[in-house]
Amino acid sequence: MIEIKRDTKETKIEASLELYGKGKSHIQTGIGFFDHMLESFTKHGLLNLTLQCEGDIHVDFHHTVEDVGIVIGQALRKEIFPIENVERFGEATVVMDEASVNTALDLSNRPFLHYEVAVSDKVGEFDTELVEEFFRALCFNAGLTTHIVCLRGKNKHHIIEAVFKSFAVALRRAVSENRRVGVPSTKGIL
Repeated sequence: MIEIKRDTKETKIEASLELYGKGKSHIQTGIGFFDHMLESFTKHGLLNLTLQCEGDIHVDFHHTVEDVGIVIGQALRKEIFPIENVERFGEATVVMDEASVNTALDLSNRPFLHYEVAVSDKVGEFDTELVEEFFRALCFNAGLTTHIVCLRGKNKHHIIEAVFKSFAVALRRAVSENRRVGVPSTKGIL
């Protein structure tokens, strides 16, 4: 289990993450919809995550969402690397009623995010543009190459929840044990 603390003028975050967990979470960010998405992420990724965040949500939700992405990304990096005996690549398509989202990722240690999810406006009080900010912060801090593409959908809640769940399942598959011995790269290092 990895523990991370981040204390800035905008957020104060304490988190612990266990990559090979049972999908248990205790999450409090002050943003109900975001907490729900993180709970879905841990449940379907089979991660254990405890996260407490006090952020300047009186300003808006941006700093909290981005900084939580940074912290989870840092914890994932510490749990994943150095990498050995795992699949390395993961892919999943998740449907939520009319919505379908695909995530493909590589535990490459080369951060990149392609995010092709056209939702705008808000879900409740939550700005939907923050989903991309969260995944950018997570992927760049974890060292993941990630492509998230919405294949179809109309309901913003369904689309965003499918984003979190498809990422979680793809990550779970990428870190699953592989019988090969050593680093999953012809370079010998990631």
